[in-house]
Amino acid sequence: MSERDAPERAGLTFPDQPRMELDQLLAQLVERAQEVMGTQGRLRGLLRATQAITTGLALPSLLRRIVEAARELVGARYAALGVIGPDGRLTEFVHTGMDPDAVERIGGLPEGKGLLGAVIEDPRPIRLTRLQDDPRSTGFPDGHPPMTSFLGVPIQARGAVFGNLYFTDGEHGSFSAEDEQLALALAAAAGSAIENARLYETARNQQEWLRASAALTRELLAAEPADPLERVVGYLRDVASADLVAVFCPAEEQGRVRIERAAGSGADELAERALTAESAAISAALAGGEPKLGAWPDEAARGLTPSAVNLNLDAVLLVPFACGEGQAPVVLAAARLTSRAAFGDDDLEMAAWFADQAAVAVELARARAEREAAALHDERDRIAAGLQREILQRLYSAGLSLQTTAGLARSPVVTSRLRETIFELDDIIAQAHSTVFQPGDGPPRSPEPVRDQVLRVLAEAGDALGFPVSTQLTGKLEEVRPDTVVPFLDEALRLVARHVSAEAVEVGIQAEPVRTTVTVRYEGGGDLAGPAAAELAALAEQADRRGGTLSAAGGSRLVWSVPGPGGSSAGDRGL
Repeated sequence: MSERDAPERAGLTFPDQPRMELDQLLAQLVERAQEVMGTQGRLRGLLRATQAITTGLALPSLLRRIVEAARELVGARYAALGVIGPDGRLTEFVHTGMDPDAVERIGGLPEGKGLLGAVIEDPRPIRLTRLQDDPRSTGFPDGHPPMTSFLGVPIQARGAVFGNLYFTDGEHGSFSAEDEQLALALAAAAGSAIENARLYETARNQQEWLRASAALTRELLAAEPADPLERVVGYLRDVASADLVAVFCPAEEQGRVRIERAAGSGADELAERALTAESAAISAALAGGEPKLGAWPDEAARGLTPSAVNLNLDAVLLVPFACGEGQAPVVLAAARLTSRAAFGDDDLEMAAWFADQAAVAVELARARAEREAAALHDERDRIAAGLQREILQRLYSAGLSLQTTAGLARSPVVTSRLRETIFELDDIIAQAHSTVFQPGDGPPRSPEPVRDQVLRVLAEAGDALGFPVSTQLTGKLEEVRPDTVVPFLDEALRLVARHVSAEAVEVGIQAEPVRTTVTVRYEGGGDLAGPAAAELAALAEQADRRGGTLSAAGGSRLVWSVPGPGGSSAGDRGL
């Protein structure tokens, strides 16, 4: 080998410039590979987040999973999901990443103002490097932790904005365009999951309304309660998950409504209040029978709620309730506290349906009760006719026969026993009447005049004694209260018939403006002072409570004297 080939045997050499370009290409290739791997990692994270939020249909837990998955995916220190209500305000605010002590110091949830309100008003992404530099960044309460970067994206469900996802303080500083795209992708998946969860929740709520309506109908038709509307209010409060249910009806004064009853938070302050009816919602529900959604503070501003009562209520739904033909319209109002979610259109629709079904159930219960009452009266008429034809006639005949026998008996012992038997027959007849005709059956009757009551008592006493009772009535008897005369007269004649073998009985009633005196005089063997001492003492006590007196003169006369219509009634404390 020649000397010319020696350098080649020593080794290969390359220029420096090509070698540097190769190193750069290799570095770029590694960087691109790392970017691809990072992108693949974030895509896998998006898939994991999507899978996490699509498991389970319970809406509260779903919102929590969305927030946690979004924070991990985007790489933010803080993340939150705000739910927008029908009125455009935040009704729920689910957040993660904040220290519990800081949450407690901050207190109430945000109201949807500042940057949060900007995303609500214009549902487009907002990405800021320093949120302090944005003029909309206002409203941070005391104790709120410092935040720098910001990202907000909307969540759409059923073609409408359901809420927004908020992120602050990215792990790598400000949020990138890639972070925004990932957040939008997750928000789209979250919108589908939320839509499914809301459909499931709507179906479940409808089942709850159906079960409540069926239970209320069964309860009303099984045995009509004393106050059916109270049961309707109770079921509405439970199934609507309301903190307060109130019943509104027109007041006697024009332009005002009255809260007939209320149940729940603040019920004691609202019950039986008469309020102005300037609210458009309550007026429409009362006049046109249209269900309405509203906010309780708006109603308060129009005079529906007393300003002195701070009920801390927010969302309210109003549904009409048909009470029957000829009755005043009624509106059922269900309200929730400010910290709870507002009612939706589905809630309003189901509440209106429930009110209609409850009104039908109440009418059916009333109709059934009326039919049962009519059937009961018919049955009692039939029983009364049978008693009158058979049993009572036989009892009357037996009583008359015994009265005749008692008049022929010569032994006082036999006469006394016969009269006791006659009294027993009278009690049996009276018991039969009271069993067939219960007090309160049938339409109310006008009070029986005191003269008729006295004559009835005298006639019954004549039947018991076996001879008529002579009577002398003086003065204006129609001005005398029946309870000051009739009870004593009835009891006195019963004592005479039961304990004395009287041959004649005379009753005198002297009705004067200042005093009313009733005298019962009897002739025959026996004295009431002995066998009827306890009964006479009770009568004397009753007379004393009325500011009067009872005297037994000569053992054959009872004198009852009490203040008359124009006398003092200070001592009248009733029998």
